Amino acid sequence: METPLKITFKNLDPSPALEARIGEKAAKLDHFCEHVVACHVVVERPHGSRQQGDLYQVTVDLTVPGGELVADGVHENAHAALRAAFDAAVRRLEDHVRRRRLDVKRHDPAPHPTA
Repeated sequence: METPLKITFKNLDPSPALEARIGEKAAKLDHFCEHVVACHVVVERPHGSRQQGDLYQVTVDLTVPGGELVADGVHENAHAALRAAFDAAVRRLEDHVRRRRLDVKRHDPAPHPTA
């Protein structure tokens, strides 16, 4: 992947396993959009309520021509939150590429009744 990748860990120690997985997922983003300018991934464990337990939040911030796309995932497992965030990022990238190509679904106008 030629896209600059930045990984930030908040409220938890950096994990080589998570960093490797993030690198793999980020490399696959090129399959959906060739022009990703930058990718910033934030993995954090916010301080929350005790009822929900430890939740991990992963935010993927992509810079693409014409805008910025942000997707996130929250889960009790860091790897599951990572998967959810990148799945959402892929959907947003696909939507962005469709809009840039003007490949959106258009509805035909309703035929006018003839009298």
